[in-house]
Amino acid sequence: MFQDKEPSRTSLSDLGEFGLIDHLTQHFSIAQESTLKGIGDDAAILDFKDNKVVLTTDLLVEGVHFDLSFMPLKHLGYKAVMVNLSDVYAMNAEATQITVSIAVSNRFPLEALEELYAGILLAAKAYNVDLVGGDTTSSSKGLLISVTALGTAKEEKIVKRDGAKPMDLLVVTGDLGAAYMGLQVLNREKEVFKVNPNSQPDLEPYTYLVERQLKPEARKDVVKLLNDLELQPTSMIDISDGLSSEILHLCKNSKVGCKLYEDKIPLDPQMINVCEEFKIDSTTVALNGGEDYELLFTISQQDYEKLKANPNFTVIGHMTEEHEGMHLITRGNAQIPIIARGWNALNEDEAED
Repeated sequence: MFQDKEPSRTSLSDLGEFGLIDHLTQHFSIAQESTLKGIGDDAAILDFKDNKVVLTTDLLVEGVHFDLSFMPLKHLGYKAVMVNLSDVYAMNAEATQITVSIAVSNRFPLEALEELYAGILLAAKAYNVDLVGGDTTSSSKGLLISVTALGTAKEEKIVKRDGAKPMDLLVVTGDLGAAYMGLQVLNREKEVFKVNPNSQPDLEPYTYLVERQLKPEARKDVVKLLNDLELQPTSMIDISDGLSSEILHLCKNSKVGCKLYEDKIPLDPQMINVCEEFKIDSTTVALNGGEDYELLFTISQQDYEKLKANPNFTVIGHMTEEHEGMHLITRGNAQIPIIARGWNALNEDEAED
């Protein structure tokens, strides 16, 4: 995992830009009726008829957002797509198309980019989205990936961040903090490998955590589930930068306060055990870790019956009047102000890690 050995190396200059694009996208096919024309012209042609379109984009930079010493390129391609699809699902929309642009240095041979696009292809097929365009260019700083995702929804189904009301329930999908602890495990094993290159990491005890970091899944299933339950959230956001940060976004946009209950935050047992191993507080990790790509949303109290028995959802708090502020209610029943300490890409100290 911590070695960068290629069995063969085909220089990208052998293909040229357009030859490279043709080569990397040859296995992508069209799955969406809304895709009238995909790759191969000056622009894609899309037809969404009566639906509204949502659009989101993310830029991933080597050394800031990912570390190729332990992130396989196939996993990176998959994750780059998930990061964007998660934002589409956070709008309660169906993802339909993506574009992928990369800037790559000459240290990457063709075979490396084939691995990257194999992950992108796997994600596109698994989530039924079409690759309809993108760009390639050279980079002097390693690898950069920019993915744009499009999705559609009926106007009345779209959920934004500004609709929460006081007394709405705060709900989260899945469990939190596992991706961050997976990153801690990988970074620790990387340091061991630096000291002893013959040492191969035993990641078996950390399988779930490592998978949450290297191969996250966007919650497409939740959009369908909400529709099946006839449940319309009043606000929603995806958890990419940490629970505390996302709660503050919902509160700020909706002009409400919040009470979050520590004992209600869903934590995986493996995550709790590894927090103890690393001597890190599990609540702190759940609040600030990031990269969980779960969905955080609010619902009217009248809708509680629709989801109370569903294992995909956990009610973790409720919204309050704005002047009451945003607080974590600890297991000891103390009130602590919620502060965003989630991952910040513009923080120089964190960007250098």
